[in-house]
Amino acid sequence: MAEIVDTGGGGKGDGKVRAKKMSTRVDMTPMVDLGFLLITFFMLATTMTKPTSMTLNVPDKQDKKEEQQTEPLKASKVLTIFMGRNNDIYYLDGVAADDDNAETALKKASYGTEIRDVIFKSKTRINSQNPKDEAGNDPFVVVLKPTPVSTYKNMVDVLDEMAITKTKRYALVDELTDAEKSLLGDRIKPQPEQ
Repeated sequence: MAEIVDTGGGGKGDGKVRAKKMSTRVDMTPMVDLGFLLITFFMLATTMTKPTSMTLNVPDKQDKKEEQQTEPLKASKVLTIFMGRNNDIYYLDGVAADDDNAETALKKASYGTEIRDVIFKSKTRINSQNPKDEAGNDPFVVVLKPTPVSTYKNMVDVLDEMAITKTKRYALVDELTDAEKSLLGDRIKPQPEQ
C-alpha cells in the first residue's frame, strides 16, 4: 500500500513559514505477489513442448511362418532413390539398375521440392498406366536405398518426403546390388581425407 510519511519540516528558525513536505513510499509487496501469481498461472496453463516423432509404416505381424507368394515387382512400377554424399539424390524412374539404358536414365536431384516433384510425376505416370492390385493398392512403389556415404539425416528427409507425398508403398533397403554399385560407381565411394 502507498503510505504517506511525515518527514518533518517546518521552519529552521529563519522566521519564514514553510509548508510541510510530505514524502510517499510505495509498498511493492502486493505487486510482487501479483507477479508470482501470474507466473504460476502461466506455467500451469501452458502446454510444454511435446517431443516430435515420425510415424513409420511397417508391415502387419503375421502369425504364419510360411511366406506368401507374391508377384515380383516390375521395374516399370518402381521409383528407386539412392541417397548419395553431399545431400545428393540419384534416382531411376521405371528402370532397373541392370537394364541397358540405366546409365542414361540415372538422374540427380536434391532434397525438398525437386525430389518431391520427381515423386509426384512418377506416381502420376505409374498409377495412370497400371491398374490397382487385388487389395486396391496403387501400383506405384518407391525403393529407398541409403548408401555408405549418405547420412541418417538424408534417410529422415526422404522418409519425410514419403509422408508429404502420401506415398503408402515404399521399402527401405540397405543393400545395393552389384548392378547398382557399378551403376553408381564413384558417387557412393567415400572421398579420401585431405
